[in-house]
Amino acid sequence: MASAMASMEALTGVYDGLKARMSKTVDDFRANLVSVRTGRASVHMLDGIKVDYFGTDTPISQVAQITTPEANLILVQPWEQPLVPAIEKAIRTSSHGFNPMHDGKIIRVPVPPMTEERRKETVKQLAGTVEDHKTSLRNIRREGNETVKSAKKQQLISADDEKRACAEIQELTDVEIRRIDDLFRAKEKEVMTI
Repeated sequence: MASAMASMEALTGVYDGLKARMSKTVDDFRANLVSVRTGRASVHMLDGIKVDYFGTDTPISQVAQITTPEANLILVQPWEQPLVPAIEKAIRTSSHGFNPMHDGKIIRVPVPPMTEERRKETVKQLAGTVEDHKTSLRNIRREGNETVKSAKKQQLISADDEKRACAEIQELTDVEIRRIDDLFRAKEKEVMTI
């Protein structure tokens, strides 16, 4: 669908800019979902965990090879031997509730089956992430509306154009919020399925 705002000279590119920023927000939410723990092991479960690498917080995936040889096991093989204890500690102290073990070379991270309580806690944390991303979308909408109102104030667009543009921005926001809600519901179902 072509944007009505694109035909308004004063607002050329505003719609596309808003759409790109909102899509980026949804993509960020989708990336967050990948690291959320479900019943099966996934290399992405360790995505949010960082390890101190020469004074810099670095994602584990950048200092080690991560594999899942079994449905309930993650193997972490650091590229540098001295990192083994630091990586193990980072995994142990993360909010995932993992209890890693190492043999000096490879870190084994058993992924225990999730309890009902842990599943509910995971969904609750996810709901907070959903709200954060929806707030980001609403902030982008607000900025878009301010741009439109500014153009009206400067008499670059008519009152009808302002109304149409604001309605279009709201419609875009509603579509992106629905995308986030759909992603959340699918992940919630996956987490709560035993």
